[in-house]
Amino acid sequence: MDREKLLAYAREHFGSEPEYLWAKYPTYCVLRHTASRKWYAAVMDVPGSKLGLPENRVMEILNVKCEPILLGSLFGTKGFLPVYHMNKSNWVTILLDGSVSDVEIRNLLIISYDLTRGKGLT
Repeated sequence: MDREKLLAYAREHFGSEPEYLWAKYPTYCVLRHTASRKWYAAVMDVPGSKLGLPENRVMEILNVKCEPILLGSLFGTKGFLPVYHMNKSNWVTILLDGSVSDVEIRNLLIISYDLTRGKGLT
């Protein structure tokens, strides 16, 4: 899934618009839960070396919140990495290079959106 498809999916299914919060990183964006306003996704492009990859080319990534028990099963699977620049016990990084199917990405976005709902919100 590429960035545009991902953002279109978030808009259509969650009513989320990307927020570009950092002037220094104009391509980085976050997606917030419409009720709680908590982040449920972040899209960035970072050098592979910052992700622990051997190549230094810029990689587009998606960070999503995830149940800790699910993280272990994702690590070691192609396209999934320990999270870049977030809480490592609750988030995972997904490479947006085609190595993870659109269905898996959509499912993880749904999980992340649900996890960021907030107490007492539906």
